[in-house]
Amino acid sequence: MSLRPQLEAIIYAAETPISIDQIYSLVKDGLLAETPGVEPAEIKSRIRATLEELIAGYSSSEHGIEIRQVAGGYRMSTKPDQHDVVRAFAKSLKPPFRLSLPALETLAVIAYKQPVTVPEISEIRGVDSGGVIATLLDRKLITTAGRKAVIGRPILYKTSKEFLLRFGLKDVHELPSMEEFEKLLAESFQSDLLPSENTNGDEGSPHPSVAEPHSHTAAEEETETQATSTPE
Repeated sequence: MSLRPQLEAIIYAAETPISIDQIYSLVKDGLLAETPGVEPAEIKSRIRATLEELIAGYSSSEHGIEIRQVAGGYRMSTKPDQHDVVRAFAKSLKPPFRLSLPALETLAVIAYKQPVTVPEISEIRGVDSGGVIATLLDRKLITTAGRKAVIGRPILYKTSKEFLLRFGLKDVHELPSMEEFEKLLAESFQSDLLPSENTNGDEGSPHPSVAEPHSHTAAEEETETQATSTPE
């Protein structure tokens, strides 16, 4: 496999500047398989040469991003002359939403049982879900679907278009199985990606459940450097 696309993908995916030693540890096995017996110094030399090719390629005015050396590593960032349009784009993005385990449980019940009423949701979950419903309505992840033709005519709820957009689904038929969803939910909660929230829909400590989109810019990096080097 060509080294250049590998390095490009690694630098793009890295959240912090990645060093040549880190890159070496990731690609050495593949390179050794292609050319057995090659020395580590030769591999690192090849990595450096390929990085220089990438840097030169992205320096063209046809690209809006560049690869820069920052803090002993390599990082992909937007070019200074594109900052205005990138800043405008960032301001247009919706903020990441934060959902607790009770909210996700309720959303899952609605997604898989829709249209469904609050009493039906509460019966499945074993706790009152009225407050969490208000949170999900506020986030526009669910919407009303009329009233059920029973005594009291309770409101029916279903997932919304915003739900599909947030979770990257074409339609509800693309939902994973309940077992897969529960597994993903457990993994997310164990990795501390979710905030605490009581069953009334009040949020606790804000731990993001969805990563915030970000773009690295040269101006931001200069600001960060100044901030960390200024004595208190």
